[in-house]
Amino acid sequence: MKYFLGAIAGLILLWLFSVFIVQPFAIPSNSMEPALSTGDRILVNKTAYRSRPITRGDVVVFDGVDSFSRQSGEFVKRVIGIAGDRVVCCTDSGNLSVNGSEIQEDSYLFPGDSPSEIEFDALVPPGKIWVLGDHRSESADSRSHLGDPGGGFVLESKVVGQAQFVIWPPTRWQRLDSHTFKELN
Repeated sequence: MKYFLGAIAGLILLWLFSVFIVQPFAIPSNSMEPALSTGDRILVNKTAYRSRPITRGDVVVFDGVDSFSRQSGEFVKRVIGIAGDRVVCCTDSGNLSVNGSEIQEDSYLFPGDSPSEIEFDALVPPGKIWVLGDHRSESADSRSHLGDPGGGFVLESKVVGQAQFVIWPPTRWQRLDSHTFKELN
């Protein structure tokens, strides 16, 4: 009986930990390659944004209801624009710009992909973010949802947390770092 109660207590603690602190998440598509591949398992830090704001370059998991879909469902994408940012594609040199400055995305953009085949000019409203997949040619992201409820913007309140670690498969164990954009001009 003592072992049974200990096992139950352990399961309850594990459940509380995953509900409030860290949540595992499976990557369902190749839209975030090369950082994340289909089938990868990641850990999402649900407390990351309690002590700091969401920043450009963060990889976030969010509930896409009212922005990417009419039904609840979780997505993983990279934050390109935060509230007040103007995100534009594309500049004369083919890059994205944020607030008039071209950004360098070589450190995470899928090899051979352009920053976007879809032109857009988005002003991110208060309380929202603009997100793109790293494998742009395979990603249904903010660009693809311009005409949907929410206009492709994601409510900050719908962000589950920051994707921080790949934990499966073991050959892909890594920390997912945020990438600070490098200005080109």
